[in-house]
Amino acid sequence: MLRLARAAGATTREAIDRYTIRRGSSLKFNDRGACAALEGARCGVHRGRPLACRLYPLGIEHDEDQERFVTLEPAAGSLGVYGIDGDVNDFVEAQGVGSYLEANARYASLIAVFRERIAATADFDRVEPREFWRRAVAEALAESGYDANPLIDAMFDADGIGCAAIGDAETIAAHLERLAEMIRRESNAELLAAAAVMLAVSIGQEPAAARTDAEI
Repeated sequence: MLRLARAAGATTREAIDRYTIRRGSSLKFNDRGACAALEGARCGVHRGRPLACRLYPLGIEHDEDQERFVTLEPAAGSLGVYGIDGDVNDFVEAQGVGSYLEANARYASLIAVFRERIAATADFDRVEPREFWRRAVAEALAESGYDANPLIDAMFDADGIGCAAIGDAETIAAHLERLAEMIRRESNAELLAAAAVMLAVSIGQEPAAARTDAEI
């Protein structure tokens, strides 16, 4: 979201409203199936396009602790012709994917912070764990009708919590620090769980990644 907003010449809050649904976690498409970032036939935020766009026609699958690239089915209307020269490493390097994967790994470190705080605030003697996490997943993935969640808002709106800095690395470092502070102060286990699930799916992991071993 940071890079998309910078490419659009907008704040992260403006970019969330303009280009995304689900509070910033998914790109917005119109009734004709066109991405909200399209300007005619070109992408208006190409230099800051999200990881999914950079990787296409590849995707990433997570299997326990391993991550691998897979080939996706062509999107509707695509000729599905991607070239045959080079290999996956060449393609990934050419698309500038490396810095996005590095950022994902840095944000993934917050999952452990979420787990620790959820374990300290959720009373699983009174709340059935599977139902607790079912509600968290439903809340995180809801397209509408969801409850206000300052952690989710802060996760995507770095500018809104005062984390804008000169460069991406400095902004991400400040953002991670601020998010960790917010997580450790939050006492509502349901807010924490929904935000943890949102973080997991937003960096390409399964919702279950937010759960601790003891709760699965």
